[in-house]
Amino acid sequence: MAGTPTFADRRKKKPVPEPKVEEIPVEDRASQLPVPCGYKLLIMLPVAEERTEGGIIKAEATKKSEEVGSVTGFVHSMGPDAYTDKNRFPNGPYCKVGDFIIMRAYSGTRLIIHDTEFRLINDESVDAVVTDPRGIRKG
Repeated sequence: MAGTPTFADRRKKKPVPEPKVEEIPVEDRASQLPVPCGYKLLIMLPVAEERTEGGIIKAEATKKSEEVGSVTGFVHSMGPDAYTDKNRFPNGPYCKVGDFIIMRAYSGTRLIIHDTEFRLINDESVDAVVTDPRGIRKG
């Protein structure tokens, strides 16, 4: 089959460059957040502290590990079916938009949007609501 590209030929194609964050106006970035479907919640993860309590500057890998394994988050938005099943949630929703929550570490679908990490989690993945998540970390 002359003229048919081989696997090696396909790998040589240059990827299309993604737009740089700087090219997207700040006021338009919020419109790029996904809208949760079904029973999903969009959770914004906290940014890891730059320093330890003793004042030592943390390595980038340490900060990234803390963000990825975070057990706390901020409920940004909810899908239309979240907490609507009265059989599964007889006492009502576990949380609401604007709450800080505790969830299982590494749960959900991870998304990084303009250098901020988000997760799409199931409504039943919320373990607790907290008033102030500062100081809470995975044990």
